[in-house]
Amino acid sequence: MIMREPIPRPEARNSFQALGREALHVVGEAGRCGVLCGQALFAVRHIFRSVRMRQEILTQMYVAGIRSIPVITIVAVFTGMILALQTGLALSRYNQEVFVGSAVMLSMLREMGPFMTGLILAACVGSSMAAQLGTMMVNDEIAALEIMSIDPVRFLMTPRLIAMLVMTPLLGFYTCMMGVLGGGVVAMTQLNVGWSQYVVNALDFAANKDLYVGLLKSVVFGAAIVTMACYEGFTTEQGAVGVGMATRRSVISAFLLILMLGYFITRLFYN
Repeated sequence: MIMREPIPRPEARNSFQALGREALHVVGEAGRCGVLCGQALFAVRHIFRSVRMRQEILTQMYVAGIRSIPVITIVAVFTGMILALQTGLALSRYNQEVFVGSAVMLSMLREMGPFMTGLILAACVGSSMAAQLGTMMVNDEIAALEIMSIDPVRFLMTPRLIAMLVMTPLLGFYTCMMGVLGGGVVAMTQLNVGWSQYVVNALDFAANKDLYVGLLKSVVFGAAIVTMACYEGFTTEQGAVGVGMATRRSVISAFLLILMLGYFITRLFYN
């Protein structure tokens, strides 16, 4: 069940109490988000039994994946071009611009591919989820689902979570390849590096571990985006103003989580 009762927050008497209250509030919010994500994952075992739920998963995969491809393509190509240009100019000082392919490939696989994909999905898809669920919340549509004994988490969040977990690694890999392609264009046109040299160096220095870590980051980022969007949507209050505030909070929270989780995953696998 979704909690609608306001959480008591007594007034702080001094700055230390205010700081402690905010810290406890953040920890509580993180715990509730974790519980919500766990409930959605636990409901996965039931959702494939329904034809309607399977169709909803396909719909969410289309919304989160296919409709995001144009924006991701443009961002990925220009990200790769910027990486190649800046890295190539630095390497050209030492006559090593031939290695620009390896720099672009490693950067896109390890960091920039999952990172840019996560930011785009948080802004485009996560905000839409938060707004949609927030509107349903203030219009009492979610309360109606509960009255009909339909679990809102399983009915609304789980299909979105499954779709995002499937599409984010695919989109992350697509972003990496588009970035490498954009870097190759810059390498050939501005750095005088042949396409074959660029590709050989890109493949020689990239390892399977880099690919797997990048895919893991994409999956984690996708789960974080859906969790924050759905949590903010389920806790929306104050009508239309609350929907706007929930959408804003979901994007900001997702951005911060992507930054922090990206660092910790990199720190865990690359000591």
